[in-house]
Amino acid sequence: MEQEFYRGLAQRVRGMAEKADPFTRRRLLNLAKRYDSRSGRPSASGPTELPPPASRTTPAASSLTGPGET
Repeated sequence: MEQEFYRGLAQRVRGMAEKADPFTRRRLLNLAKRYDSRSGRPSASGPTELPPPASRTTPAASSLTGPGET
């Protein structure tokens, strides 16, 4: 009975992770893994690590200066 409860929780959390931002998704998938371990079942959540976000370019120094500064 308790195993079914944790399996259901893990499945619900995975569903929420599909719609979440990358940071929240990673945390929800880790939570699902913990629920799976409590249910006695190996995790079926797949990889919890996401690829790193695309690199951002640093803006030019001229765009960082305030009014009257050069």
